[in-house]
Amino acid sequence: MISYIIRRLIQALIVVFIVTILVFVTLRLMPGDPILLYIGENQAAHMTLEEINAVRHEFGLDRPIVLQYLDWLKGVFRGDLGKSMFSRNPVVADIARCLPVTLYLGGMAFILSTFAGIVLGIISAIRQAKWLDTLVTLLANIGITVPSFWLGILLMFFAAIYIKWLPVMGYTSPFDDFSMSLRQAIMPVICLSTFMLGATARQTRSSMLEVIRQDYIRTAWAMGLREREVIMKHALKNGLLPVLILTGVLIPTLFGGSVLIETIFNIPGMGRLTTSAIFTKDYTIVQGIVLVMAFVAVTVNLLVDLLQGWFDPRIRFK
Repeated sequence: MISYIIRRLIQALIVVFIVTILVFVTLRLMPGDPILLYIGENQAAHMTLEEINAVRHEFGLDRPIVLQYLDWLKGVFRGDLGKSMFSRNPVVADIARCLPVTLYLGGMAFILSTFAGIVLGIISAIRQAKWLDTLVTLLANIGITVPSFWLGILLMFFAAIYIKWLPVMGYTSPFDDFSMSLRQAIMPVICLSTFMLGATARQTRSSMLEVIRQDYIRTAWAMGLREREVIMKHALKNGLLPVLILTGVLIPTLFGGSVLIETIFNIPGMGRLTTSAIFTKDYTIVQGIVLVMAFVAVTVNLLVDLLQGWFDPRIRFK
């Protein structure tokens, strides 16, 4: 087990390293000059080439790209991701401010989608070919296909503008006003969880249908066990293994979905920070965000691999 974890950690570090190289190079190959965006077109028109190059030298963009990457990598090992080109704030401070907001909304969306998806998938499987199975399957397919931004706009129109039940947009910390925070989080959480809920429900239904056809489940039925005992004690553990693997794949998509949702609902999280940094070509912020996201993705995948051994004793780590 220890050797397996060490080997996976080394693989994770290699993946993060490759991702940082790709993002670092890609950002600098994009068209446009971030220095001109930083200075502004009107001000740049009145500056000499020497003055513009001096600003470029201040940010280190006049150095070879390899040296720029090595300097940034040294800062990463020291916990320094650089400073924003526009706000001049440390990137670590911006991420520390925005990451809890995204984790708060993403955590609620994950809990909602996982719990509801598993429950609906189980109900659909044990009531196969009944009207309840048809309804759950239909809703799961809709949840997978509906665009999150379109759903967000519809929710804003009906729940916030037309019926006036919820705030239109914004974010309030649960430590400042818990009630307002929950009301503002309802629509973003629904949008974030819709795809994951539908995918989890479909996967749970498929895996449970496969499990309940096994011989040991037929034996449990023949022994006269109640339906709840058969499902919860015998079928559920094996049926959740594919769902666990799917969850490890879907968790990083919560961060990807937050880019659109946080922009629509004006939420100061990682998604909106990413959007503004891309539009302004703020290299240092984008690099820091990608590094954090890559770390989250490889960590989740490692935990999922380890949890598989607990759900399925046949899996052995070598």
